[in-house]
Amino acid sequence: MILLTDELREQLLANGQNRDVDHVPVVKFFNPFGEGVWLATELDPDGDIMFGLADIGYPELGSWSLSEMQAIRLPFGMGIERDLLFATSLPVSVWAEAAREAGSIRAAQRIAHALALTERERGT
Repeated sequence: MILLTDELREQLLANGQNRDVDHVPVVKFFNPFGEGVWLATELDPDGDIMFGLADIGYPELGSWSLSEMQAIRLPFGMGIERDLLFATSLPVSVWAEAAREAGSIRAAQRIAHALALTERERGT
């Protein structure tokens, strides 16, 4: 699977030019066989170093290498996947707080979904 489309790459690079903003995650990556979820908000100009919320046992904000993620080999010839259905309007700080409270990004998805519904109902 292609982890980044041209459109996603452009958005991540644009976000990376302004690090003072609490960006909304652009893309979600996951390990289909176990631990490992990443919500990327930014990409450095080098095209490799991403920033966002990572959860490989404990959710934390930080940076990781896209090329290293692409090099991961899992059982049955699989690798890290991109969640094709992922969409959010919540900034990464809200995701980070929810993930810490819930214990993981996967568990935080229920909290984030409820928050997004509340936002929509309020019209914000």
